Amino acid sequence: MTPAHGFGRSPTVEEVAGWNIDVVPDGTGLPIGHGTAAEGATVFAARCAACHGAKGEGVPVSGRGAFPRLVGGIGTLVDDVPIKTVGSYWPYATGVFDYIRRAMPLTAPGSLTSNEAYSLTAFILARNGIISENAVMDEKSLPGVSMPNRNGFFRSAQSQSPARPRSDRN
Repeated sequence: MTPAHGFGRSPTVEEVAGWNIDVVPDGTGLPIGHGTAAEGATVFAARCAACHGAKGEGVPVSGRGAFPRLVGGIGTLVDDVPIKTVGSYWPYATGVFDYIRRAMPLTAPGSLTSNEAYSLTAFILARNGIISENAVMDEKSLPGVSMPNRNGFFRSAQSQSPARPRSDRN
């Protein structure tokens, strides 16, 4: 297929398949693989701890805020200053896997294997007390993990109504 603007090229089927890696809350899109918290601890120490702290507690960055805390904060969302972490805020464990696989580590996003992403997900979930240290996370078990804030999100009436033009736009 010739590109409409005379430059570039259409992606191959293989290229599109490589980009089509989204995972939805019910687990659709999860790849074959597996991992445990113990395996994740090794990967975390090597690839994640420099930014997120040895135990996922976050790391302050002078003048730029901090790299995010990943553990703790469960039950704080009703506080004046909630602690938003994977354990306290994220509604689906499959979303944790998806984010890790796509965006981490910061210096080499998308470089983790499926087993490493499952292992890191297991490590973070176990550190938050959501799964046991011995649990094996894979494409079958991960969608069944119930996150503490799973029911904490809801659609507002505004988001359910059809979009309408705004009068302040030309």
